[in-house]
Amino acid sequence: MSASSSFSTAALEALETVLGPEKVLRNPGEPYDRDSSSYQAVPDCVVFPESTEDVQCVMMLANEHRFPVYPRGGGTGTSGGCIALGGGVVLSLERMNRLISIDTENLVAVVEPGVITQTVRDAAAAKGLFYPPDPAGMDASTIGGNVATNAGGPACVKYGVTRDYVLGLEAVTPTGAHIKAGVQTRKGVVGYDMAHLLCGSEGTLGIITQLTLKLIPLPAAHVGLAAVFPSMADAMRAVTAILTSGHLPSAMEFLDHKCLQLVGNELPFTVEGETAALLIVELDGVADQISREIEAVKAICTREGANRLMPGGTEEERERIWSVRRKTSTRIREHAPITISEDIAVPIGRIAPFIELVPDFEREFGLDIFCFGHAGDGNIHLIVTAPERSEKHRVDDGIRAIVQVVLEMGGTLSGEHGVGEAKKHLLPMELSPESIRLQCGIRRVFDPNGVLNPGKVFC
Repeated sequence: MSASSSFSTAALEALETVLGPEKVLRNPGEPYDRDSSSYQAVPDCVVFPESTEDVQCVMMLANEHRFPVYPRGGGTGTSGGCIALGGGVVLSLERMNRLISIDTENLVAVVEPGVITQTVRDAAAAKGLFYPPDPAGMDASTIGGNVATNAGGPACVKYGVTRDYVLGLEAVTPTGAHIKAGVQTRKGVVGYDMAHLLCGSEGTLGIITQLTLKLIPLPAAHVGLAAVFPSMADAMRAVTAILTSGHLPSAMEFLDHKCLQLVGNELPFTVEGETAALLIVELDGVADQISREIEAVKAICTREGANRLMPGGTEEERERIWSVRRKTSTRIREHAPITISEDIAVPIGRIAPFIELVPDFEREFGLDIFCFGHAGDGNIHLIVTAPERSEKHRVDDGIRAIVQVVLEMGGTLSGEHGVGEAKKHLLPMELSPESIRLQCGIRRVFDPNGVLNPGKVFC
C-alpha cells in the first residue's frame, strides 16, 4: 500500500494555489526530515494547514496527483512514523494549535491536534481539572500525536492510556472527507467505535483535526518515594505487594542496575551492589489519606528488602526523584554510538524474569542493554546499544530474539511507542496473517489510493 514517490511541479503549484504560499515550505530540512528515531528523509515540501478545510484540500490534491502525505505532530515519536521515506509531503499540524475550551460543567476539553500535551494538562489544572496521560516529552509532544499513537506514560498504572480520555474527534479521511466520530458524553454505543479506531492508528486511517477529551477532578496532593532494592526481583516483589495490599499508585517506575550505574550520582546516597534496582512510587489524592498511605508503602518496600529510601513528600523532593528517571535516556544515549529504543511490555509478574534473561542476550549478541520503565503495567523500555555502528546487524538480531521471548511470555512488542517504520518488520511475529490481512483491508477502505502515511505499520 504505497503511493508514487514522484512529486510533480504541478502538485507543488496546486498546493500553493489552494493553500497559499505562506502555508507551503519548499526545500525543507531539519526538523521536518526527522523525529526522535534514527530515521531521516527530506520531504519534497511541508504544508502547514490552519483548518480542517486546509487538510481536506491537501488530501484531495494528494489523490488527484498521487503524492504521499505524512502527518506530523511534535516530531517526538521514536518509530519513524512521521518520516517521508518515500518522498512527498509532510503535513505539519503545528499551526492547528488552538485550545478551544475547558468545559468545567461537563468536564471535557476541546482542542486542536497541534496543542502541546503539557498545555492541555496545565489549562485543565488552572480550572481544577486533570488530564492524566503523561507520556515522556509531554512538554514537546502534541495531543494529536499522542492520540495517533495511543501514548501511555507513568500515570497509566492508575489512570489508563490516552485512548481512555478520547471521547470524540473530528478527522479528515485519506480521500479528503470530513468525519465526526465518538461523543461528548461519558457513554455512547451508536455504531462502530470509529473514534477509538483512529486512536492508535498512527496516522494511517485519517488526520485528526479536533479532539474532545475527558477530564477528571484534579488530585489535591502528591507524595512519593524512591526505594533501592538489592535486585530487580526484590523490587518487583514490592510492586506486587503494594498492588495486592489495596494501594493504587499514580506511578510506579523502575530502573535496572545498569541505569543506576549511569544516573546513581543523582541520588543523595551511594547505591551499593552490582544488581541493585530503583523503584519510584507516587500516590495522589487527599493529602491526609496519601500521607498515611505512603507510610504503608514504605513499610512494604522495607519488608521486601529495600535498603535505601528517598522521600518525595515535598515538590522539591519529588522533582529530585523524577530528575533521576528523566536523565536516564539522555545518559544512555551519551554512552554509546548506536542506541535503539524498544518499548516491549510483559505481564507485571514477568518483569523480573525477563530482566534476568537480559545478560544472556547481551552475551549472545555482543550488546549492552539498559532496562527501565513502568513497573505498574509491565511496559519495559529497553535501550539496546552497541559500541560500533558496523555492529547494527547484531542489534537487529538481538531485538528479534528479545521480541520472541517477550511474546512467549504473553507480552507485546510495543506498549506505547507504536510500530511506524521501526517495528513493522516484527509485526508478523505478533499478529497472525489473517489479522494483518483484515487490518490492511480496513486501511484500503479508508485509503484506496494509498496516499496517507504509505508504508508505515504494515510492510
